[in-house]
Amino acid sequence: MILFVSDLHLQPARPVLTEAFLRFLDQHALGAKQLYLLGDIFEYWAGDDDLPDPFHQQIVTALRRVSDAGVQLFWIAGNRDFLVGEQFAAAAGLTLLPETWVIDAYGQRIVLLHGDAQCTQDVKYMAFRAQVRQPAWQQQFLSMPLEQRKHIIAGLREQSKQGHAEKSYEIMDVTPAAIAEVFAQTGTSIMIHGHTHRPALHEVGGTRRYVLPDWEPEATPPRGGWLAIAEDGTISQIRGQV
Repeated sequence: MILFVSDLHLQPARPVLTEAFLRFLDQHALGAKQLYLLGDIFEYWAGDDDLPDPFHQQIVTALRRVSDAGVQLFWIAGNRDFLVGEQFAAAAGLTLLPETWVIDAYGQRIVLLHGDAQCTQDVKYMAFRAQVRQPAWQQQFLSMPLEQRKHIIAGLREQSKQGHAEKSYEIMDVTPAAIAEVFAQTGTSIMIHGHTHRPALHEVGGTRRYVLPDWEPEATPPRGGWLAIAEDGTISQIRGQV
């Protein structure tokens, strides 16, 4: 099996979520061929110099165990954890991928991405994204003391929460034109992404777009899940099993 997961938003304040992810790794990922982590695995990532944090060590150790078992791990950055770097990748035993990546999964060409870059109607976010994805901005930000970075991130997260309350459903979703452009540029007809927290299968004009769920095991009923591709090419959406 090839597995895909995103939008866990792991953080120390949510131990039930952490246990759900560790259980997923033990019960499902360890038996997989590949595991793709498609962004926002962490609620935020302030830089690889935060690796010694006990919570981060717990997650890294769990991922490394999967990698050491022979499972190939891949990472595409989300809008919360785009500062994950080579030190994290080396510690966890995973490969960092570009924002858009095409794979051949049992004879099927599939494009993978997080999904935030396709929310083009959210003009304010797109401007912010363009700024923080610049290497010069990241270099300057990462040169700040770790605690200062965390303080800045906390402020940005609060602004984001307030902003979401004022934005419409459509603005926070991907736009059809942006999705069509990715399909055209990559020559694919199947896409897997997360970010929107709106799990679904969208079939349009001969294309299939799978949207991964966010994880909320504390909710009633629990939310979460992943996507799996079997050796015969069958694609399954597993939801709620967290």
